[in-house]
Amino acid sequence: MTEQTSLAHNLAVGFAQTPKTLSSKYFYDAEGSRLFQQIMALPEYYPTRTELSIFQTQGAAIVQALRAGTMASQPLAVVELGAGDGLKTKILLRELVAQPAASFTYVPVDISPTALDELVASLRQELPALPTEPLAAEYTAALTTLAQRPEAKAVLFLGSNIGNFPPAEQAAFLQALAAPLTPADRLLVGFDLRKDPRRIRAAYDDAQGVTAEFNLNLLRRFNAELGADFQLEHWQHYPDYDPSTGAMRSWLVSRRAQTVRVGALGGQAFEFAAWEAIHTENSFKFTLLQIEQLAQAAGLRVVEVFQDPAQDFADVVLAVA
Repeated sequence: MTEQTSLAHNLAVGFAQTPKTLSSKYFYDAEGSRLFQQIMALPEYYPTRTELSIFQTQGAAIVQALRAGTMASQPLAVVELGAGDGLKTKILLRELVAQPAASFTYVPVDISPTALDELVASLRQELPALPTEPLAAEYTAALTTLAQRPEAKAVLFLGSNIGNFPPAEQAAFLQALAAPLTPADRLLVGFDLRKDPRRIRAAYDDAQGVTAEFNLNLLRRFNAELGADFQLEHWQHYPDYDPSTGAMRSWLVSRRAQTVRVGALGGQAFEFAAWEAIHTENSFKFTLLQIEQLAQAAGLRVVEVFQDPAQDFADVVLAVA
């Protein structure tokens, strides 16, 4: 299935649901990746800089926890799902490179070829001796690759990307990640923790409107790649946080009754009522107890938890139970 076919299929399936939905994995075309880089630098968006601070202050301990089940000289595959710009991961990679007798390969996985190209180019400059095998693919393809690798494995799923899955799918995804792992392998997962609801909501509704542009860029992409005729001025970004469930959700809301046609679907028309919403993203927030329960449900155990002083974020090392 080509990227365009996958995109069209997702739109058709998502718009047949109630409420209508779009997959957040399609945010990251070249423009979406550029906008997300801006989001990560926004004053309201705490997750990236908080996780970065954890790596900066505890990177050596995190690497030690990831390698605890293997011998120092044993080859290691560091597989990162949703690698993006690799800003945080480079801290761990430098720690690994500095270790004596280190033998490892970095396998960054991302749905955006543009983001991967930029990451590989930066690694050539910053860590020229690092063996790198980029993979432009969705997570399911990455799991297949993961199962085929003979080395010891350290699998990274950072940035609280696990929160993009609905609760019913979180344990299933972690279970799929755990399936190819041996007891010596490790999984490092980032979790955004529950905190002041106003801070959480502001992180997804910044004053500069960059997050709104990021969400609306989905519609631009459909126009450009699928021949759709979304009129962006008739749509608005809307975020909503429920502190009782930890559910941070993003929507695109139709400002008026309108009809949208999609050329790649034979000109199929989709009707939207005034103020009808399309669900575009989940960003669930967690408690430490939830993380432990989620790990158990996935057949994993918590090995070690790394947090910032304010306890806004947790990077959790997991192993097969």
